[in-house]
Amino acid sequence: MAEIVLISGLSGAGRSGAADVLEDLGWFVIDNLPTALVSTFVELAAKPGSEIAKLALVGGRDHANVLSKVAELRADGHNVRILFLDTTTAQLVKRYDATRRRHPLAAQADGLVESIELERKQLDKVRGSADLIIDTTELNVHQLKGRILQAFDHGTESRLQVAVESFGFKHGLPLDADMVLDVRFLPNPHWDEGLRPLTGHDPAVSDYVLETSSGSDFVDRIHDLLSSLLPQYESEGRSYLTVAIGCTGGRHRSVAVAEELAGRLRSDGVAVRAAHRDLAR
Repeated sequence: MAEIVLISGLSGAGRSGAADVLEDLGWFVIDNLPTALVSTFVELAAKPGSEIAKLALVGGRDHANVLSKVAELRADGHNVRILFLDTTTAQLVKRYDATRRRHPLAAQADGLVESIELERKQLDKVRGSADLIIDTTELNVHQLKGRILQAFDHGTESRLQVAVESFGFKHGLPLDADMVLDVRFLPNPHWDEGLRPLTGHDPAVSDYVLETSSGSDFVDRIHDLLSSLLPQYESEGRSYLTVAIGCTGGRHRSVAVAEELAGRLRSDGVAVRAAHRDLAR
């Protein structure tokens, strides 16, 4: 059976960039594929003698209707995953203004913002069924490539991939988070003039946050929680899980906690990476 990734998401959010990375990794990529032809291409890839072991299908304009096809393919025994590329409406407006391209749904809506929101609504169920959601709002092409490589460059390894991501609440919630944890109750290094210029990567900040009863107890409890949940997520067929940890600005407390938690999970043998969305703000 073929290994299949369906690349979906908002127009302008990075679907083509993701497809390019997968193609470089050896995936056979078909761009802008109408939903009606999905089964046909999968059947061709699965035929005896086919050299296509990994198939990436980039959804076309009607990919809002693709979930029924996904269900059929999975029922036939194919390993199908959905990768969804998302970003904010404001970021999409900037990208369309920069490229001066016409939105695919422009004829169905009054203006660019309305077109974006219409597509977002149409793809809501696909997003809700996605195995991996990547928010490209703050990502350049190189960072997007890194995220795709982290998720897919694992050979035949199929275990759950975990991302622990720090962020600042004042900059908004991460769109790709499966679980959000709030650490704004912990002591804030921002109010210490000696610690304010530093980040959660610095031992002085990390000690300030974690070497308190509230900090150490929180990490202990979250570590225990994830240790019990991750096997259950994996048994349900999940391939990816993003745990977002937020403080006010995303530079001190959340970074320290994310690094500590990722380190503990890594010591447990979990395939985990740490990311820090707002560290450079």
